[in-house]
Amino acid sequence: MGFLAGRHVLVAGAGVTGRSAAEALLAAGASVTVTDGSADRLAALEPMLPGVALVPGLVAPPPEVELVVTSPGWRPDSPLLVAAGAAGVEVIGEVELAWRMGLELADPPGWLAVTGTNGKTTTVGMLESILRAAGLDAAACGNVGLPVVDALLAGHRVLAVELSSFQLHWSPSVRPAAGVLLNLAEDHLDWHGSFEEYAAAKAGVLTGEVAVAGVDDPHVARLLASSPAAAHVGFTLGAPAEGQLGVLDGNLVDRAFGPDAVLAAVSDIRPGGPPGVADALAAAALARAHGVSAEAVGQGLRDFRPGAHRAEFVAESGGVSYVNDSKATNPHAASASLRSHESVVWVAGGLLKGASVDELVRSEGHRLRGAVLIGADREVIASALSRHAPSVPVAVLDDATMDDAVRAARSMAQPGDAVVLAPAAASMDMFSDYAHRGKAFADAVRALTGGDGRS
Repeated sequence: MGFLAGRHVLVAGAGVTGRSAAEALLAAGASVTVTDGSADRLAALEPMLPGVALVPGLVAPPPEVELVVTSPGWRPDSPLLVAAGAAGVEVIGEVELAWRMGLELADPPGWLAVTGTNGKTTTVGMLESILRAAGLDAAACGNVGLPVVDALLAGHRVLAVELSSFQLHWSPSVRPAAGVLLNLAEDHLDWHGSFEEYAAAKAGVLTGEVAVAGVDDPHVARLLASSPAAAHVGFTLGAPAEGQLGVLDGNLVDRAFGPDAVLAAVSDIRPGGPPGVADALAAAALARAHGVSAEAVGQGLRDFRPGAHRAEFVAESGGVSYVNDSKATNPHAASASLRSHESVVWVAGGLLKGASVDELVRSEGHRLRGAVLIGADREVIASALSRHAPSVPVAVLDDATMDDAVRAARSMAQPGDAVVLAPAAASMDMFSDYAHRGKAFADAVRALTGGDGRS
């Protein structure tokens, strides 16, 4: 890649994206240094990245560095990144690196990008399934797990790119062929500093040729209206107006891309409920913007299966179903999860990171049979329930395990109820990540139900 050859580049972070960025930079002829706060993590890279300088704990870029490629989790106020800015050294993310590398290809791949507070991974998975049903060489990448530079260098023709607000912050020139903003709610305010800054980062996905957004959310609708994209397409859970996708007579309908077309039945969509249907509409809009037929959209949606820990059915016992939605790591996601059930025993708690649960409890408290609260911010959630849903029985468990939480939830549940792990919070107070938390819940459910549940 011409713009990288011979340049000195510093990679900040030795995780998955840092390693992939370093490999791509080496292949492009750059001189590469990698830094990380963990010397052990750097040491693990040594056999994989011969020729790369591995330097722990840098707080300023070495004088020869001309570009910094940061891992997405590094905050803008990190000393190293602040020092780079003060020295006039550009800081970009791995996604931006992939974009610039792609522009130098004779035939760059198409980018279809997805962001939002919730539903990103499900939407990208649906989109990948649709694109493959259309016979296209497509890969889901970005925040979903596979670094974008890896998907680019593998030669995939269409990239279904999940973008976090962090990644968008560090991707100033990315302009996807089509991009969707699913929804917005308070999240990562500790990283961005304010909701306005968070929303501005998310709106970066709407700067390409076709901007798609969930217009049932007034804030998102305003961001769509102000987008510089040539084409604006909304999706709604209601009947679609001309130029929108929506739901009519039990079907997902496209009124934006060519003649009106039925894409799929609502009953075909997994996960079910409003959040799943909204994600399907978003994925369909991006695929249709890329020229995919209505038939392939329907086939891809029918073929799709949700990933683990996302509204995942675990078991049913004594007329009570148990659902693992550990991926609901903020209040907005938890609200969407609860809305998929009529009567719920809610298992929640963890690290709220400054987010408020008041609106969640106000809007969904009527469907709660009870609540079982664990983790660092359990008392914050308990206080919101006391204010806005005082009739809901609440068990606040101190120093509890997930086994304790599931037993308490079962004692509250009645036949027809769902016990739903939708924590509304991050997991790192008790678990290594949301997958660890979800597995603990599923293991506890299976141990408690004694194997008489169905799956």
